[in-house]
Amino acid sequence: QRVASKLVRAIVLFIGLLVAMNAVGIDLTALSVLGGAIGVGIGLGLQKLAANYVSGFVILAERAVRIGDNVRVDGFEGRITDITGRYTRIRAGSGREAIVPNDTLVTSRVENLTQSDRRTAVTTSVPVGYDSDVDLVKRLLEQCAAAQPRVLTVPPPAATLDDFGADGIRFTLTFYISDPENGWGGLRSAVNFAILQTLREHRID
Repeated sequence: QRVASKLVRAIVLFIGLLVAMNAVGIDLTALSVLGGAIGVGIGLGLQKLAANYVSGFVILAERAVRIGDNVRVDGFEGRITDITGRYTRIRAGSGREAIVPNDTLVTSRVENLTQSDRRTAVTTSVPVGYDSDVDLVKRLLEQCAAAQPRVLTVPPPAATLDDFGADGIRFTLTFYISDPENGWGGLRSAVNFAILQTLREHRID
């Protein structure tokens, strides 16, 4: 009731203002043009808003993507945590979060990683000295990743020699997980700690 009364009061004041301006001879043509422009702007804004709500209905009806799915949209990859009428919330494994308008999900290219393959690759880079036994380093890196319970055995962890730098050679360790919704930052940190400890035990710099 309070909202309705305020709305009625505002309308009455607006009409009274128009009558007063007309009485003192102010041309209302400019105001009508301005009102038309404002109306067009509001219409465009409502059109975009309506498109998002319609797109939200389409997403929920077709179930092309659902809460819990891992998707990649416009270069951003993460798990869908919420779908509202206007937008969809996507959370990356690193903790970053994106709010994507539903219209974007309907009109843009969206990769549903859950429907195709839940396995997600995680990588970490490890530099070692030129005098290191590369075969031993490769084996140790793969063992450090395989020792983590969340790391998949198929495909198995793989360490590759990727680069020759000024101070040493660089390995890239790649391993896979099947639960990216739980994040991978902590897992990669655990693997890195294990690698550091193992390399120190074998006196590999």
